[in-house]
Amino acid sequence: MQLPFFYINNYSPGQKSIVLDENNSRHVVQVLRMETGERLHLTDGRGHLLTAVISNPHKKQCEVAIEHAAFVPPAQPSITIAMALLKNTSRFEWFLEKATEIGVHAILPLITDRTEKIKTKTDRLQQILVSALLQSRQVWLPQMPEPLKFADFIKNPEWQGAPQKFIAHCLEHERVSLRDQVIATDTIILIGPEGDFTTSEIGGALEQGYRAVTLGNTRLRSETAGIAAAALLCVK
Repeated sequence: MQLPFFYINNYSPGQKSIVLDENNSRHVVQVLRMETGERLHLTDGRGHLLTAVISNPHKKQCEVAIEHAAFVPPAQPSITIAMALLKNTSRFEWFLEKATEIGVHAILPLITDRTEKIKTKTDRLQQILVSALLQSRQVWLPQMPEPLKFADFIKNPEWQGAPQKFIAHCLEHERVSLRDQVIATDTIILIGPEGDFTTSEIGGALEQGYRAVTLGNTRLRSETAGIAAAALLCVK
């Protein structure tokens, strides 16, 4: 039987014990009714997998002793999906959950010409990522910065160096199938909003070295397109 799995915000290699936050403590002690001497797994979302033993089952400040610490290297290749924020926030949240479960390295929210004014709740989005991380029992939490303007993103040196860069769109421009272009290397793919990218945005991406791709013969919702891309790029 698998050990219960929890996320912690910080871990320093060599650390001998950890006091869990109130939410995790309550879940361990009051929900799971775990006691002194029982084991659980912890991760900081940065590759560390810890096996810990409960030493003080306090319902607000449960203390655990670290029995074993392992470091799991990030999956290769690194897959980044930059997707426009959606008017229907629940659809964007669904995308975050599923993309995390599939194993993407980073999710970059974009503000495009057709993005409606959307107020993002960073804490809620981060919690969705953490929940999906634990559900899929992974130890690398996807990076997710604050929303970026499309024009700034495609020129940002931090993201320009990926060996493969794609933009998925539905316009009748020359496109190739993503399925036929994938090779095992670090990749960024851009997914547009409701209504797709504008012609100027597509042109700007192409000028920055992105290749135009299609994800299939049917027109997909943005969040579905994001998951289709994640599956093609991540699933071996």
